[in-house]
Amino acid sequence: MSNCYLTPSQIKLRRKNISIMVILIVLIFITFIISMNTGVIKLTPLDIFWTLLGQGDAQQQVILFEFRLPRIVIAVFVGMGLAISGAILQGVSKNALADPGILGINAGAGLAVMLYVSFFPITKAAPVYLLPVLAFIGAGLTAVIIYTLSYRRHEGITPMRLILTGVAVAAGISSAMIVLTLRLSPENYQFVATWLAGSIWGSNWLFVFSLLPWLVILLPFVFVKATVLNVLNLGELTAVGLGASIEKERRWLLVAAVGLAGASVSVSGGIGFVGLIAPHLARQLVGAKHQFLLPTAALLGGFLVLMADTVGRSIFEPSEIPTGIVVAVIGAPYFLYLLARLKE
Repeated sequence: MSNCYLTPSQIKLRRKNISIMVILIVLIFITFIISMNTGVIKLTPLDIFWTLLGQGDAQQQVILFEFRLPRIVIAVFVGMGLAISGAILQGVSKNALADPGILGINAGAGLAVMLYVSFFPITKAAPVYLLPVLAFIGAGLTAVIIYTLSYRRHEGITPMRLILTGVAVAAGISSAMIVLTLRLSPENYQFVATWLAGSIWGSNWLFVFSLLPWLVILLPFVFVKATVLNVLNLGELTAVGLGASIEKERRWLLVAAVGLAGASVSVSGGIGFVGLIAPHLARQLVGAKHQFLLPTAALLGGFLVLMADTVGRSIFEPSEIPTGIVVAVIGAPYFLYLLARLKE
């Protein structure tokens, strides 16, 4: 929309929202630089600059290009994917507590990935590219189960029933995963334990390229559907009155949410609460219009996961804390706070 069709207050609000997104981009860039220098072997900003230009020594190039950069990029991508997935789920369900981790979608994706990696080695490109597809299938089946169990013929789906069903399904899937771990070798068990804690385990360029197509396709699709999410938030009767095909739009948006969550989980493990925190903070910063809420949530999600991964790698060097645990330290109290407000 051209600025000539906007009121002065709308122009002011738009500039404020754009400024917030620019600030978030700057924060991501700063954290990006700090993360490149985080590890047992330190790289100064000057070392990083010359290495990026191809002037670093062999060790610096291996550390930066083969280990740190892929992991940093994956952290940002995963944060964006989980945040947008959460924003879609909250918008479609009109449920303030909707999140792919809380609803059990991440657990379903994780079960599919765990079953695969438990029996097949992740050593070649083809299996790596297959992981997001398997995660999407697992997440999709879980979403169908949760939707079916939550639905009541005359009531539809209530927010609280959806949350409780998701938590119950996630608990059941987690129990199944624990039982499966009893059959694993010590090496695979260590991997699964790390994965369950939410570690950025797919830290090479193959995993970046396996995740990238899902983001390139699904994120623009969701951004185009921002107006649809705005209409859905007005209520079903109003949405139908405005000409929206409720069920069709809802199904496509849910498919996008499941795809983003599943693909992200396939390379990051069980990182929760990102899809809960990022959309809520974005809503407080830029308001409820999804044209601004979605990109802001994506930036907040990328920043949150990257910051959590950087803190987890640096706080107890040379050991590291899984990213999911760092996020949970922030997310669990925030979830309880939102739950208390919902009850009120």
